[in-house]
Amino acid sequence: MSRRPPRGEYIETDTGNKVARKANLVGTQNIMLGGKTVIQPEAMIRGDLARSIHPSSSSSGAAPGSNTAVAIGRYCFLSRGCCLRPPGRLYKGAFTYTALRVGDHVFIGPGSVIQAASIGSHVHIGANVVIGELAIIKEYVKILDGTVVPANMVIPSFSIVAGQPARVIGELPEGGHEAFELRELYKTVGNNPQPAPS
Repeated sequence: MSRRPPRGEYIETDTGNKVARKANLVGTQNIMLGGKTVIQPEAMIRGDLARSIHPSSSSSGAAPGSNTAVAIGRYCFLSRGCCLRPPGRLYKGAFTYTALRVGDHVFIGPGSVIQAASIGSHVHIGANVVIGELAIIKEYVKILDGTVVPANMVIPSFSIVAGQPARVIGELPEGGHEAFELRELYKTVGNNPQPAPS
């Protein structure tokens, strides 16, 4: 009889990340997780789309961690079936990828595809949202379900965004920032979930 505990649906890392065994992380050496992040089944992170290192630059001269493709902050929640991939662009005549940076307390809804350059902290992205290449989303932004954010768009802080193409349709009210905290949601996921407070 084995003394090993049964395998749960999630793998928990030393920093508290909860990664579903059925999540699809490609190029894990290029993915940085800040801690306490949940990655649900069928979520995909494309760490293999990292900045290409040219033969002219010696590998000993490159700083460690300079090849990060996707950097995710603390208390982020990646829903089932979402996809994060770094944006690509032409740079000095060659196609290359730039890093996708995600702040803290970012919720990404199911089926969303993210190719932004950066997403600030306390951002809620709804279901089936498409964020185009090199878009920049500032802090405290709510993107409603089905929104398509065009490439290179900059979304200002405290905005509510919707539409295809996306446009700012409102402003977040003062004091509504607690709605972006994902600590309680984090506790409800994993191999030993706690019920959500009622």
